[in-house]
Amino acid sequence: AKSAVRIGAIQFGFILGATAVLARAGQLQLVDGDRYAREASRSRTEQVVLPARRGALYDRNGVPLAVTQEFFHVGVAPNELTERPRLPGLLAGALGVSAADVERDLRSGRRWLYFHGPFTASEVEALRGVKGVHLDGEFQRFYPSRDLARPIIGGLAAGEGATRPAGAAGLELSLDSLLTGVPGEAVLLKDRAGRRYDSPARAVREPVSGNDVVLTLDAELQEIAERGLDDALTAMQAAGGDVVFLDPSTGELLALASRETVTRAAVSARPSTLTVPFEPGSTAKLFTAAALLSRHRLDSSAAVFAEGGVWQMPVTSTGRTRTITDAHKVAGNLTLAQAIQVSSNVAMAKFSLRLSPEEQYETLRDFGFGSPTGAEVPSEARGRLARPDRWQPMYTRASIAMGYEFTVTPVQLAAAYAAIANDGVLLTPTLIREVRDPAGAVLYRHQPEPVRRAVSPGVAATLRDYLRGAVGEGGTGEKAQLVNYTLLGKTGTAVRFENGRYVRGEYTASFAALFPADHPQLVVIVKIDNPRGAYYGGLTAAPVTRTMLQQALASRRISIDRSRLAPRDTVAPSAVPGTIAPQGVPMTVIALPFQRGDTATAPRPVPDVSGEAVREAALALHRRGFHVSLRGLGRVSRSSPAPGAVARPGTAVVLWASE
Repeated sequence: AKSAVRIGAIQFGFILGATAVLARAGQLQLVDGDRYAREASRSRTEQVVLPARRGALYDRNGVPLAVTQEFFHVGVAPNELTERPRLPGLLAGALGVSAADVERDLRSGRRWLYFHGPFTASEVEALRGVKGVHLDGEFQRFYPSRDLARPIIGGLAAGEGATRPAGAAGLELSLDSLLTGVPGEAVLLKDRAGRRYDSPARAVREPVSGNDVVLTLDAELQEIAERGLDDALTAMQAAGGDVVFLDPSTGELLALASRETVTRAAVSARPSTLTVPFEPGSTAKLFTAAALLSRHRLDSSAAVFAEGGVWQMPVTSTGRTRTITDAHKVAGNLTLAQAIQVSSNVAMAKFSLRLSPEEQYETLRDFGFGSPTGAEVPSEARGRLARPDRWQPMYTRASIAMGYEFTVTPVQLAAAYAAIANDGVLLTPTLIREVRDPAGAVLYRHQPEPVRRAVSPGVAATLRDYLRGAVGEGGTGEKAQLVNYTLLGKTGTAVRFENGRYVRGEYTASFAALFPADHPQLVVIVKIDNPRGAYYGGLTAAPVTRTMLQQALASRRISIDRSRLAPRDTVAPSAVPGTIAPQGVPMTVIALPFQRGDTATAPRPVPDVSGEAVREAALALHRRGFHVSLRGLGRVSRSSPAPGAVARPGTAVVLWASE
């Protein structure tokens, strides 16, 4: 009986145990099965983000300014190798590492060899498909032109991890939504040691690259602007400066150069052409003239007394006066054209009394001052233009007419002068020419965007005539003129305004130009901050403008329609009615029969630029009238034609350079 009880107890125990096992199995399979399946999958697989290639930035001619390239890190799993004897030589040839070091590491029994690099796609091409060699790719932003236009292009900052870099400044920031692609996803397999392997069905979602953007900038013209500004700041020991090149028919910004001098070195810290306003000085006198002409407040014969260059201007009914002086003192009367030609503060202050504050303000607003231009750089400054109800009626009217008590950015000034070149129509400046999808299809192409008509075509033509006189013989901008072609322009010199006060002895020199004089294709603004020695715009910014235009004309790749360039008019003094004829012009004696010199096209030796940085080498060749074709970056190793060889101006000199 006791045996039967014991057998029964054992049977019951077995049944109870089997029931518990079945219950636990049911729990694992039916209740917790999905959770354990997910944990098992996570231990065997890993979901990773596939980074998307960021879109590129190109100049208007296709020169890359910012591109994203894929670089690779290389890992080797010795236990997976099937061609171990040839691996050291393969790695040495592809990656430039020591074959002996690789052989030693393989014999050491290490489970994983890592070569950080980063290596380019061409360098690792020979390693693709080699069993046991693993390539880990990542995208890196690369700026082929280095510092060229970097304040405008900007840079990246890490955002949402390394797989999604975000724009931090400049166009990289403002165009971030266009340039940033859509990351993909993939599943990798993992072994017990945690090593990852590609899954046969790896991609869950393929990454989508960002859009490419073609900018309006011309890389070669940008180079000319930056180098010309650097040279000017060094020669004048200036505190900084800006240069703007703009196409007046489209509003496209072709070059934007900004420099600040820090411990005697010119550095490009910020895009001050759009973000740092300044008082324009005499370059703004043209807009007071526009207000007078648009409202028919005078005719071509109207004149005011120039006071010999010094005028005690009444500003209150109690007899308070303000002293206004001219740098270029003139006796007698001045018409409006003559006042612009010699940049007379006295005459412009007197002419401004024919306008109300509201009329002056409206004209400046019509030309775009006091509001952002809409160019695509973040944090663009709007400038300062107070409402007329805040003006001191007598005092501020004269100040505005002379270019004081309001501020503009160089790009605002360029857009306003472009309106004069464009028969009075103000256009929105832009830095974007095209947007293309990853396949190259054009998603957007810039078309000129009119803002408003600032003045009538007739008034714009008269203003251009005034500018012709300002750079003709006897004008303040005479030193800007080229030998073969005529430009229009106006000089400006303003006392610097800092920390709420005018700084005695410190000046901002500027020059605004339209080139060529007939049917302008370029607007050029040059601003020099606090030059040492000569500080007038006609002696500083005007010659810099001339030098840059000469270099631009020497390059065939810069978008200037040379078929529309008319030779310089040799009888310029009589071209503008009412301007002041130069006195004491020396007589020129020529031999007969007259023979025109052909020195501009005479063959000349190619200069030796070996060892020079490509920027300095290109500048030296441009100054000699040659074109430049680059092969590589860094310092020049050789050139063709060789140094000393004789070639005609316009010949393309090929430069080979290396780091």
